[in-house]
Amino acid sequence: MSVNTDSDIEVLTPTLPGRLGNPDHSLGTDPRSDPRMVAALAAFGLQERPESPPLNGSSPIEELSGFCKAIEPGYDLVFGALFANSQQPANVEVSTETIVGVDGNDISLYIHKPTDVDGPVPGVVHTHGGGMTILKAADPNYVHWRNELASAGLVVVGVEFRNAGGALGDHPFPAGLNDCASAAKWVNDNRDGLGIDRLVMSGESGGGNLSIATALLAKRDGWLDAIDGVYAQCPYISNAYDVKDPSLPSLWENDGYFLDVAMMGALARMYSPDGSDDTNPLAWPYHATAADVEGLPPHVISVNELDPLRDEGLAYFRTLLASGVSAVSRTVNGTCHAGDCLLPEHMADVYQATVNDIRRFAQSL
Repeated sequence: MSVNTDSDIEVLTPTLPGRLGNPDHSLGTDPRSDPRMVAALAAFGLQERPESPPLNGSSPIEELSGFCKAIEPGYDLVFGALFANSQQPANVEVSTETIVGVDGNDISLYIHKPTDVDGPVPGVVHTHGGGMTILKAADPNYVHWRNELASAGLVVVGVEFRNAGGALGDHPFPAGLNDCASAAKWVNDNRDGLGIDRLVMSGESGGGNLSIATALLAKRDGWLDAIDGVYAQCPYISNAYDVKDPSLPSLWENDGYFLDVAMMGALARMYSPDGSDDTNPLAWPYHATAADVEGLPPHVISVNELDPLRDEGLAYFRTLLASGVSAVSRTVNGTCHAGDCLLPEHMADVYQATVNDIRRFAQSL
């Protein structure tokens, strides 16, 4: 913090946060970072700023497709190591259901049910992260997340939707969204058999996008009564990663903190390849208008302080509020993108706080 003096008046000029104040900052050097998170990520070199990928949203689709397939195994290794010691809680049973989606494709649903509850409980349709482009619902970090939510007393259904790239690609928008909508409709139609009395859409990052977009789609298509609430974590919703919308300063402030904004632009182009959906709210909910969101069910928008995507989530929260939608926001301080659901061994209190918040929200509906 600098001090300027003018006569008898002392003016304090605060230092801007993150890379806005110090372009050389990394997740490991930013004083806001939770030291437990830094120590855990340092095992993989993720406390440092990564080199920007050789691609961005302007690169040819064929190159972007190859890039997605090349980077996905690296994420698998990291998440596999972080969750290598995770165990299924004793009070959770897991089964798999295969349904046929609206496009005629098979969709695997992973159903996690608590065994120690009486009567119907809230249900959560979980849409995993990965920018709608990579990763899988069957990955160990998402299995563990669903188990923790189920152990807390929720019935959780993970959706293995089609990705825009990677091992489950290449299926651009609206394939993944259609699969999530098909899953939500199936869960709603089977409330009694699943033992649920409410339905919440929830996911992080790209899954945060899909949880929000499923509610928007349900409103457009006339089945919004199936969804009782939305809990979106660190949603990836702006598609501003090549242009860096000046109203979203976290894209500069936290660029390279676990997420690289140029890489987010590459994944975004895979999701909407020809540009025709670049501002379609069903693809990128940041662009939703007041009319698009009016009448939606209650939302929680949870963001991470040190996330490049923080401000787009908060912007959507404000759109909801301005339209009269019941909405709550929370910022998990000291954490990177999705940092509150990545490190159950290193930051158990932070991890459990988000599990508990989702449970409380679902039970309040």
